[in-house]
Amino acid sequence: MVNFSPQRTDTAKPEETATDQQSATQACPECESDAIVQDGDELLCEDCGLVLDEQAIDHGPEWRAFNATERDSKSRVGAPTTQTMHDKGLTTQIDWKNKDAYGNSLSSKKRKQMSRLRTWQERVRTKDAGERNLQFALSEMDRMASALGVPRSTREVASVIYRRALNEDLIRGRSIEGVATGCLYAACRQEGIPRSLDEVADVSRVPYQEIGRTYRYVAKELSLEMRPVDPKEFVPRFASELDVPEEVEQKANEIIDTSAEAGLLSGKSPTGFAAAALYAAGLLCNKKRTQREVADVAQVTEVTIRNRYQEQIEAMGIH
Repeated sequence: MVNFSPQRTDTAKPEETATDQQSATQACPECESDAIVQDGDELLCEDCGLVLDEQAIDHGPEWRAFNATERDSKSRVGAPTTQTMHDKGLTTQIDWKNKDAYGNSLSSKKRKQMSRLRTWQERVRTKDAGERNLQFALSEMDRMASALGVPRSTREVASVIYRRALNEDLIRGRSIEGVATGCLYAACRQEGIPRSLDEVADVSRVPYQEIGRTYRYVAKELSLEMRPVDPKEFVPRFASELDVPEEVEQKANEIIDTSAEAGLLSGKSPTGFAAAALYAAGLLCNKKRTQREVADVAQVTEVTIRNRYQEQIEAMGIH
C-alpha cells in the first residue's frame, strides 16, 4: 500500500504565519500527533492525513494576474503617496471631458456646472499661501531634477528637506526657486548623487552665489549631515562621457586615492580633481584625451586641469 502523505514545505507565505503558529501548539484529535502541517489551503495531520481545517483565510486579492499589465489593469488601488506633490498625491481631479459615465455629452447646464466644480477643485487643492508655495517649489524642483537626471528617491529626499524648511519658516525673505534649488543640491549630497553646484546652477533660474548661500543656510538650520564630496563619485560619469576604457577609470581612482593620502584634496574642487585624474590616467594608459575635452565634460577650465594634474603627478612620484 502506497502512503500518499503530503510533504512538509519549508517556505510559507506571510499570511500563513498565524496558522503555522496555531498548528505548532495543536494536536491531531485522531492520533494525537503534533505533526500538523499547512498544505495549500488545508491544515492537516502529517501522520494520519486527517484534515483539520480547510477554509483558511486568504488575505490576497480575489483575482489572479500573470503579468504586470494584467496586474495593473485589475488593481483597484491608486498610486502610493509621494512627498514630491504638495498634497502627497491624495487629491482628486475632475476630468476635463464633458461626458458622463456612458460616454454621452453633457447638456450646456451640466457643462457650466462641471466647469464651476473644476474651478473650485483647483482652489481647494491650494487653499492657502503655504500650499501654493509648496506646489510651485515642488514643481520647480521636479523640473530641475528631470534635467539633471536625478532618481526618484533623491527627489523624495529633496521634497522632505523643503517641507522641513517651510515648517521652520526658513523661506521668509528668500526666493522660492533659490531654496528649492538648495534643497535639491543638499539631497544630491546626502544621497551620494554626483552633481556639482555648477551643474545645478545651469538648470536653475537663480544665480550661482545665491544657491550656495541658501544651501549653506538650510543645511545649518536643519542640521543636515553633509559629508565631503568624494571626487571618485564623478569619475564614472566623466569617463563615460569621454568614452575611455575601464583601465583608465581604475587608474584615475588610484590617482585620487594616492593624492588624498598626500593631503591634496583639501580646498580643491572635486569635479576639477576628478577631471585631472582622468586626464593623467589617460596619459599613463596611452588613452589620451585633450585638456579641452576633459575640461568641457567637467565644466572647469583648462588651467584647473593643468594645476591639479601637476599636483597629482608629483604625488604619484612621476617626473
